[in-house]
Amino acid sequence: MNIKERLDRIKATLPEGVKLVAVSKFHPAERLQEAYDAGQRIFGESRPQEMTAKYEVLPKDICWHMIGHLQTNKVKYIAPFVSMISSVDSERLIEEIEKQAAKHNRTIDILLEVHVAQEESKSGWAKEELDAYLASGKLQTMEHVRVRGVMTIASNTDDEAIIRSDFERIRAIFEELKPQFGARFDTLSIGMSDDYPIALEYGSNMVRIGTAIFGAREY
Repeated sequence: MNIKERLDRIKATLPEGVKLVAVSKFHPAERLQEAYDAGQRIFGESRPQEMTAKYEVLPKDICWHMIGHLQTNKVKYIAPFVSMISSVDSERLIEEIEKQAAKHNRTIDILLEVHVAQEESKSGWAKEELDAYLASGKLQTMEHVRVRGVMTIASNTDDEAIIRSDFERIRAIFEELKPQFGARFDTLSIGMSDDYPIALEYGSNMVRIGTAIFGAREY
């Protein structure tokens, strides 16, 4: 099965209004071009330098999503063109995105990554930390950062009950935060290749799928 066939098969399973982020990290630009030719426009990368290199050679109407842990000193590489940074997990990172976006006279969409999984290794805000930061009012002073919603990665487990618990919790957090931000706060980004059908049951409207589109990664 080629990339177009895989994309068509996945899109057929997605309800209307659900955005598909094709996780293209570690795959060469030629594979992304194949997906682009099949109609895909949103691509997810986790390394700023890799994203920048692909941005240079691929069509300019691609929406680039930063989906991996982002170090503050790497924001400057992607600030001129990135569409969304979906792994925003600290106050320092928000401040740096604001600073770099301002330099380019841009507003960058972000998702707040919240930690709900069972494993300690997963990144993201603890809910209490996020509540404290939002209560501080600092985010309201940012003119070049637009919070669009939340993102999480569920526990790495075969136990569906745990995955459902994670998704239920992040959905509740999304609904709780929504009144603070209003209509622009419209994105619940949960679900990857293995668990996105479950995520859709909990209202996900942005799924991140890589392996099911591109096959195994080429490290």
